[in-house]
Amino acid sequence: MILFEYPFNERIRAYLRLEYLFDRLFFFAGEGDPHHHQIAVSTLFDILDATERADVKTSVLQDLERQRMALVALRDHPGVAQDALEAMLGDMERTVSALAGQGRAGQPLRENEWLISLRGRLAVPGGATQVDMPSYHAWQHKSEADRVADLQAWISPLRPLYDAVAMALRLLRESGRRTDIVAEQGGYQQMLAGKLFQLLRVWVDPTRGVFPEISANKYMIWIRFSSQDGDAKPQQVAKDIEFQMSLCSA
Repeated sequence: MILFEYPFNERIRAYLRLEYLFDRLFFFAGEGDPHHHQIAVSTLFDILDATERADVKTSVLQDLERQRMALVALRDHPGVAQDALEAMLGDMERTVSALAGQGRAGQPLRENEWLISLRGRLAVPGGATQVDMPSYHAWQHKSEADRVADLQAWISPLRPLYDAVAMALRLLRESGRRTDIVAEQGGYQQMLAGKLFQLLRVWVDPTRGVFPEISANKYMIWIRFSSQDGDAKPQQVAKDIEFQMSLCSA
């Protein structure tokens, strides 16, 4: 099944973007040639850009504290595995402490003069050539082990943010219940009756050859399935589509 996710607010949208960027960063920062590592460096700067535009650190700390209080209320509740609950609360405490204990996310990277100069060069198309920045060209010719070590050192200040965002999204996703639904003639609407949700998740069978176009607010959700073939723009489908959906509100 292909999973599509739609955020109900800009805070969750920022989390999903960061999750996507971190996933790409970790993939390309592993063993690989200089071309892979250039993508990792560019993604590192994308994460710095994303964290500069919004106070993600404050938002995720507030979310985790709200979720922690909800979990604390389950202590001694019948039917709740207390060992698992205490383990989760311990993980949350460590994650929150690591993020709260540092300043602005990624601040050491913003104070690295060489990275700052490289960031400016990479913003220019072709600006990272050896003509414009020979020091970066030399870095690309270091051994793979040295490049990986540098990348891991640069990633390190961002890991507390990654861990916190990953935990907030995991708890949010686990709050939803997956249900089977049919979009008649390719369309589906659901009124929300004033209940506030934060994330909509939609699973689609890839063999159907369709994807959902989603619109949602606090009053209703609207899903319309479309297909795209060749060079033509996506076209709405007019057949019943079976899919699965989950509304998350942790």
